[in-house]
Amino acid sequence: MTNLKRDEILLLFDVDGTLTGPRMRITPEMEDFLYLKVLPKATLGVVSGSDLEKLFEQISRDRIQELDYVFPENGLVHIERGQEKSRQSLQNHLGEEKIQEFVNFNLQHLSTIKLPLKRGTFIEFRSGMINISPIGRNCTREERNAFAEYDKEHEVRKGMIEVLKKQFPNIDLTYSIGGQISFDVFPKGWDKSYCLNHVTKGGNFKEIHFFGDKTDPGGNDHEIFADARTVGHTVTSPEDTKRKLQELLGV
Repeated sequence: MTNLKRDEILLLFDVDGTLTGPRMRITPEMEDFLYLKVLPKATLGVVSGSDLEKLFEQISRDRIQELDYVFPENGLVHIERGQEKSRQSLQNHLGEEKIQEFVNFNLQHLSTIKLPLKRGTFIEFRSGMINISPIGRNCTREERNAFAEYDKEHEVRKGMIEVLKKQFPNIDLTYSIGGQISFDVFPKGWDKSYCLNHVTKGGNFKEIHFFGDKTDPGGNDHEIFADARTVGHTVTSPEDTKRKLQELLGV
């Protein structure tokens, strides 16, 4: 159990599979625990591959603003105490020509992949990354779960990443599998560890803890989990996150 003061310890959380079920809203019980028990004891932040609007679907806009740090898109969007501080741009970094070449190839390749079912929104362009979903993001929850099981066996996303690595060896891209149905593509170094640049400048925190469920190599929590600046915690569910927080903070 830690004895650090609130402003000496920072707890950063992945969202999907860590604070909530996949693409689900935080439960009232978890929300009360986080805000009533944990927030008074430690500085809190969330770091997600999703954009801010998708985060609002899981944790309400008002509740999000109560957190010390919010890092959508791996921290490429930096929000501190409800105020946006900075934003990185994939468009400026790569340029339109490379982006279109990459998007066009993906659309072409996706058309060759045979799945039990496909829906819509296969490519989503965000400020700091491109999100690619072989099944399409506007599938139902049941279809999402079914694809996740299918992907465990057939490794659709992993296979697609291997194709893209061979096709675009000269663009400095990282491929990261997260959630159930998609993977993220972004420049090297723009993974979740990017958000640490915003919280380590002042050197105020004696400990920075990160909690996530996709911490194995290739998972979208791995880089920040393994970073020398953090104490990494692998969790299996929101209930597991709660147990580990009770042990860490004695709440």
